[in-house]
Amino acid sequence: MARYITVANAAPSPKTVRYSHAVEAGGLLHVTGQLPINPADPDAPLPATIEAQAELVFLNLRLIVEAAGYRLSDAVFVRLYLTDFERDFAGLNTVYHRHFADETRMPGRTTVGVSRLGRSALVEIDMVLERQDRRQ
Repeated sequence: MARYITVANAAPSPKTVRYSHAVEAGGLLHVTGQLPINPADPDAPLPATIEAQAELVFLNLRLIVEAAGYRLSDAVFVRLYLTDFERDFAGLNTVYHRHFADETRMPGRTTVGVSRLGRSALVEIDMVLERQDRRQ
């Protein structure tokens, strides 16, 4: 049976758009794409740099993942969307590698260049996780 997860202190609030922050089904946690929105001030302007935006995205991902009983290290697949792939790929990777530092347990990954993201963000990230204690 699926478990639908909404996290009060993660941004943006699902009250503005109808969705769950994450859905756990079939032993996997599917986390909805996260934008670089400050959970403490959701209406604040987005930071100007890819690094600052990526850090906010990972903050929101971490809030959701931990509320669901997982850790970022449980990620098995990550999708990253960039509005300026050429300019921002290296900066994004700098932040990404800080959050996935264990080279023996890197999740699968797809990075896609897109024409536009919500709130004119530079980056959006979604992921799929499986808790380590459930792995064989």
